[in-house]
Amino acid sequence: MTAPGEGEAPLGPSPDGAPPVLALAGVSKAKEVGPSDASASSQVPYINTLTQQGHDAILIAANDANAVCGPLQQARDKGVKIVSYDSDASKDCRDLFINQADSEEIGRSQVRLLSEMIGGKGEVAILSATANATNQNTWIEFMKDELGRPEYAQMKLVKVAYGDDDDQKSFQETQGLLQAYPDLKGIISPTTVGISAAARYISGSKYKGEVVLTGLGTPNQMRQFVKDGTVERFALWNPKDLGYLASYAAAALASGQITGAEGEVLKAGRLGERTIGKDGEIILGPPFAFDKANIDQFDF
Repeated sequence: MTAPGEGEAPLGPSPDGAPPVLALAGVSKAKEVGPSDASASSQVPYINTLTQQGHDAILIAANDANAVCGPLQQARDKGVKIVSYDSDASKDCRDLFINQADSEEIGRSQVRLLSEMIGGKGEVAILSATANATNQNTWIEFMKDELGRPEYAQMKLVKVAYGDDDDQKSFQETQGLLQAYPDLKGIISPTTVGISAAARYISGSKYKGEVVLTGLGTPNQMRQFVKDGTVERFALWNPKDLGYLASYAAAALASGQITGAEGEVLKAGRLGERTIGKDGEIILGPPFAFDKANIDQFDF
């Protein structure tokens, strides 16, 4: 992996959905490690090892905000800078959080997107990742709040299911939702593993063209489902940019360019400047909707 300024750091969710842990050593070098599952405690031994190895900074997409807090705080006590990205750790045990987009806007925009495609009427469900995922739970709370507005009075949330960011389980949970709720009109899956698994199931079933699927996915994994009509629109941000911004933030902290205080300005290479907000949050930018008209313009 290249260091900030030397190239593009492809920091983002691993293919199997288990968030990686990245460590910067001497600011100019980095390595990526991580578990093969998304369980609450699976990242802990990696954090402990990285701390013992004396790295300058650790970047983490937390499986569980609280499960990783103890070892992250131990790392901080030894001078290691902690940057969470994608899925936040508790604010008490990290220095900065690099958020893909404003959490409220992600949640509310997912509901708006689905509502537009189902005509604002019908039963809907959410297929999430793990029950403890900070980002998923935050987005879902905003989805529920959005659904409580008068304009969504004819939409009913019937179930929040959890695929644990496992492809096969997400596939089975999609099947279960469609069988349990025969009047289901739409599914939101705000997880790259979940939406692709759900699309794979729907594409080969009688529900194709009948049940609307949207959520958060990458263009490369969703391209075939957009082109075959299984999915009309879905959203995301650029995960390469997210990793790029997180890497710059960690390097800036480790080198003393910033402290992580609210109001400080981070200079992030080709992404320009980002201002540190409340509780050490830096936002990459708004979510972007992909559809048949634009999906071939992107390759990630």
